[in-house]
Amino acid sequence: MAGLLLATSLSHTAWGDDWLGQKKIKFDTTGADIGLKQELSRVPVLVRLHAGNFAHFLDVKDDASDLRFFAADGKTPLPVQIEKFDALNEIALIWVQVPKLSPGKLDSIWMKYGNAQPGPAPDPKTVYDANTVAVYHFEAAGAPKDATANANDASLSTAEFRPASLIGAGAGFSGAQKIVIPASPSLKFADTGFTFSAWVKIAAPQRDAVLFARQDGADGVSLRIDQSKLYARVERGGKVRETPRAGDLAPGTWHHVALTGGARAAIYVDGREAAALDVATPALAGDVVLGAAPGGGNFFTGEIDELELSNVARSAGWIGVAAHSQGQDARFVTLGQDESAGGGGGTSYFGTILRAVTVDGWAVIALLCVMAGVSWWVMINKFFALHASASDNRKFVQAFQKLNRDPGALDRDDGENRDEGKSDFERALTGMHDHYQSSPIYRVYHVGIQELKHRFGQTDTRLLHGKSLTPQAIDAIRASLDAAQVRENQKLNNLLVLLTIAISGGPFLGLLGTVIGVMITFAAIAATGDVNINAIAPGIAAALVATVAGLLVAIPALFGYNYIVTQVKNIAADMHVFIDEFISKVAEQYAADVRIAHEDAGRKRAV
Repeated sequence: MAGLLLATSLSHTAWGDDWLGQKKIKFDTTGADIGLKQELSRVPVLVRLHAGNFAHFLDVKDDASDLRFFAADGKTPLPVQIEKFDALNEIALIWVQVPKLSPGKLDSIWMKYGNAQPGPAPDPKTVYDANTVAVYHFEAAGAPKDATANANDASLSTAEFRPASLIGAGAGFSGAQKIVIPASPSLKFADTGFTFSAWVKIAAPQRDAVLFARQDGADGVSLRIDQSKLYARVERGGKVRETPRAGDLAPGTWHHVALTGGARAAIYVDGREAAALDVATPALAGDVVLGAAPGGGNFFTGEIDELELSNVARSAGWIGVAAHSQGQDARFVTLGQDESAGGGGGTSYFGTILRAVTVDGWAVIALLCVMAGVSWWVMINKFFALHASASDNRKFVQAFQKLNRDPGALDRDDGENRDEGKSDFERALTGMHDHYQSSPIYRVYHVGIQELKHRFGQTDTRLLHGKSLTPQAIDAIRASLDAAQVRENQKLNNLLVLLTIAISGGPFLGLLGTVIGVMITFAAIAATGDVNINAIAPGIAAALVATVAGLLVAIPALFGYNYIVTQVKNIAADMHVFIDEFISKVAEQYAADVRIAHEDAGRKRAV
């Protein structure tokens, strides 16, 4: 009652809408296997958060102090107990007190997060109602601590600490361990009955092993395992009665088991009544023993997790809700899409997918963005540079073909080139094409003319005075031109290796991000035990974002690379053709045999 009063008073204080986001959580009670026939109130329900259903771990404080749960009206705060919140590994186990669960309908609550001033939170211990006298999460080594306000902590525990159990950590028993919970006024089981429930995984079939026992003189109640069957024993007034063996507990598999007492004793396995005994259970006030008989022996072998004790006989619906909301196949609890706190509408599918991307996925995507930026810079650079080169090539070839007696008339010394040292991309952007400097053919031509000037001092054939080139000299000039062409090809192909890296490496990096994302999704599901399509689908879809990013890097780079390579090949072919034309013109005007023939013809005309 105190918890309800506190929740009511808090609902009228500082609960505003200054939340980063909210998520609707639905509870489906329509399943016949739950067995809910009447409305339940103040029910503790486990909400599992992981990378597959919640993408905002980094938006929540490390201690989850800005995480709140509200009733269906979005305003009434609900008591919450956080068993585990690991933002780094994106795993959270949160117990929420649901105001009511109605049979045959969908009930819902709201989860909100990211408020710098969320207001005071209800007492975590009020998650459980007054009839729940003890709850053990087994989240720390040593004697288990009671999670309720009754402080019924265990006084003795030789059980093993199992960090990876069904719901967070658990208690392990290897055939010689037990846990003792001392008697207390709040733990007294009256004639009104009691309820013991827990998640159990047996290691192997065992003979008359005790899961739970309570003895008070000649009276007692115990829940036992015979081979892999469950049964209850009731001792009252010197008489011993047992339920039939029922409920097959497969070794290595988690099962929810429960024992209720009162007017009758009944055992439940996975939310269904498996056997019953029409005998009233006695009032008990002794110690509670787990994993062994009160006097020793009958040790249990296996694991126990999430143990609850109540001083009333819970209904079949209550036990069914616990079994179907806490297990690995918890289809009872469904988390909706993230929404803006004030909007009330869902986000787009693509937005949902992006929010589910893990930190590892964003790291890969960031690297792919860098690769995309580099590849686009290379493609734009090459596009402008090749455009300028092709334009200057056409202009130069047209001018060269008009030359007659002086092949070097178009040449300019290096010192006269005002934009010497600038890249073709810089010339293209500034519009400066000073004397064909963006033309690879002109630069090859310049090397050839410099070879002629080195031999003759000039290139005008009318002023050579009998000077000529030998065949060996012409071959040397061709070799210089070929070398110049190789250097120009290297310039044209410069940086293209970055495109090939983007083409081949982008998809593989994307695949790496996808594999990591899938691994994290399944690891989170294994850790939280939440196995359903709503938990898996967002994580898998988010993991595939990395592959999409890799393809978005590679596909444009592939198209750009093929275009650039084609243009480079065309320019290389034009340079090769020009070299042949240049050598032919040089041989025609400067070769020795040609010069002699011209001089003889001139003398004959003079005679």
